[in-house]
Amino acid sequence: MAYRALTLSSALVCLAAPTFAQDMNFNRIASFRVADNLPDAEETSAEIIAATEDGMTLVYTDSPGGSIGFIDITDPANPTAAGVFMPQGEPTSVAVIGNHALAGVNTSESFTDPSGYLVEVDVTTQQEVGRCDLPGQPDSVGIAPDGSFLAVAIENERDEDLGDGRVGQMPAGSVFMVDLTEDGLIDCDTARIADVTGLAEVAPEDPEPEFVSINAENEVVVTLQENNHIVVLSSDGEVISHFSAGEVTLDNVDTSEEGALVFEDTITVPREPDSIAWIDDTHFATANEGDMDGGSRGWTIFSQDGDVVYESGMDFENAIIQIGHYPEERSGNKGVEPESVTFDTFGETPFVFVGAERASVVGVYDVTDPAAPVLRQLLPSGIGPEGYVTIPERNLLISANETDDAGARAHVMLFEYQDAPAVYPHLTSAGMDQLTGWGAISGQVMAEDGTIYAVSDSFYGMQPTIFHIDVSETPARIVDAIRVTREGQPAQLMDMEGITLDGDGGFWIASEGRSDRLVPHAIYHVGADGAIEDYIALPDGLLAVERRFGFEGITRVDEMLYVAVQREWRDDPDHHAKVLGYDLSSEEWSVIHYPLTAPDAGWVGLSEIVAQGDWVYFIERDNQHDARAVTKQITRVPLSAMDRMVGLDETPAVLEPELVVDLLPDLRSTGGYVLDKVEGLAVAEDGTMWVSTDNDGVDDHSGETMFFSIAAQ
Repeated sequence: MAYRALTLSSALVCLAAPTFAQDMNFNRIASFRVADNLPDAEETSAEIIAATEDGMTLVYTDSPGGSIGFIDITDPANPTAAGVFMPQGEPTSVAVIGNHALAGVNTSESFTDPSGYLVEVDVTTQQEVGRCDLPGQPDSVGIAPDGSFLAVAIENERDEDLGDGRVGQMPAGSVFMVDLTEDGLIDCDTARIADVTGLAEVAPEDPEPEFVSINAENEVVVTLQENNHIVVLSSDGEVISHFSAGEVTLDNVDTSEEGALVFEDTITVPREPDSIAWIDDTHFATANEGDMDGGSRGWTIFSQDGDVVYESGMDFENAIIQIGHYPEERSGNKGVEPESVTFDTFGETPFVFVGAERASVVGVYDVTDPAAPVLRQLLPSGIGPEGYVTIPERNLLISANETDDAGARAHVMLFEYQDAPAVYPHLTSAGMDQLTGWGAISGQVMAEDGTIYAVSDSFYGMQPTIFHIDVSETPARIVDAIRVTREGQPAQLMDMEGITLDGDGGFWIASEGRSDRLVPHAIYHVGADGAIEDYIALPDGLLAVERRFGFEGITRVDEMLYVAVQREWRDDPDHHAKVLGYDLSSEEWSVIHYPLTAPDAGWVGLSEIVAQGDWVYFIERDNQHDARAVTKQITRVPLSAMDRMVGLDETPAVLEPELVVDLLPDLRSTGGYVLDKVEGLAVAEDGTMWVSTDNDGVDDHSGETMFFSIAAQ
């Protein structure tokens, strides 16, 4: 039987999202790995990003790489490295006028002796063409729409190790302004400094300007994040208005990092806005990250006089929870952390784009009515979206993602405004009676009615759950969350990696053991209500050779359970993993070897096993991300090959798997980098395959879950 992998064009049809449906949608078309501009750097980042006037070149700041980078997007679907400029210091922010990039560069020797300069770089030659000294450590840079001047937020940030990490800590910050010539060059002789001390209720002597935005009337709005204050300035630096950003009371918040998603708490916190963007000449939007006093988890539209026109409250975070991007490890701090915000008009629709740093999501809001924004889409970003640039003339939205993890590298992602359905999300819990979070999907099985049951792994160790998924809708929908329990309490010491039906309404679940955490390798028999009814422990012979890379999938054929072990145990030859058999009738174990593909880097292992018809299917994958990924594939062997299994004290035979589907094209089909953990597989009677990825509970991960089908031909 031949199989056809989902390409982007077919995914647009199969993975549309009616929750946010409209005629035009933003879909990701490409990703650029920042390390391609600095291949020898140990760490890189894309933080603040801008575009040249012709929209053909992107310019971004890379603080850990110490560079200002350039990306050629002449063909936006194929962005290419275009070089770097290396300033003397740490670049913090950048804006572009015409073909000139103007960046703030931090040269501070200490928190108490801040310094920096503004550098102007010709994008074509990548040479410095101008420079002005700054009165301290720069953060955001903004250019007036008419190109007449720019403003720089001089933050002079605090030392978080002193004074319980609170303001005030001198010296105070300020706002620096300087005029630009008709050619877009900085005129340092026109420099002026706006004094914003004495305004805020919180530490008025120590303002810490965070972000600036300038409207068509040349008014500068600036956030004082740690002071929980907003100031509007004239182009001469005079204060037009200022006000506290206020506070919000939020219900149904998860505030504990206990390995469970429980949305039951109420908090009252200051907004403490980070980035800010004008949406017209009298209103601006703020991304309320929170800081010293917790996370306010939403975004707000203010009038420039301080009236709250719109407050998202928990709506933004709740929508993120439903698509599996909630960062449980940040529950006790700032939740999804809305940090970045920008505005632009595409076609005739004004949009506010809100970036959730820790959830790695971009919210797309229609603000035709600023008092009633409508969430149109949630877009999957790289890890830690920090800055955006919009190029409406080319229908492009670009996100810069700052986190450079040991796995996935920092990426810039390009989205196109298309006459097409929305591709993301692939899976949602929207529509359930109760707000339901999910993530770390690690194994799945197809039910007789065509629905899928999937399990989450040990990331949610205090809340092991079987999710029931309706794949007849687009996106696929979680319709039930069955909590796995032991004697009426949430089962603990489990790492659920595989699930199969028991033929009687319940399930067999494979748990991957880890001796250093007292998690045993075991097979659990679970009833339809999630209650553990029995378990099968490993025999001594297997316990003597086990490693923590254990059970990764389970499937049942009549009275036989087959379990895939991820990687070699101590008695296995190199690049050979055990496939274990357990006879439910005789209670006897058996074994056969699966020959793993030799890795180019890292390791290769098994992630799933599924018996369907005359075949047994496997997912075999390496642990690599992005361009480094080589092995992500579905293979199979005849079911009859499992008859060659032998006792545990015998030498195992070796399976001869054949390739069914190379999954790399599927994993690239939505314009993102290749995700490492392809872990779930369910096969229908007609041969349709459903594949899912594990998002690691959004911990050092973008949170993106791919859940897609591969149709049989």
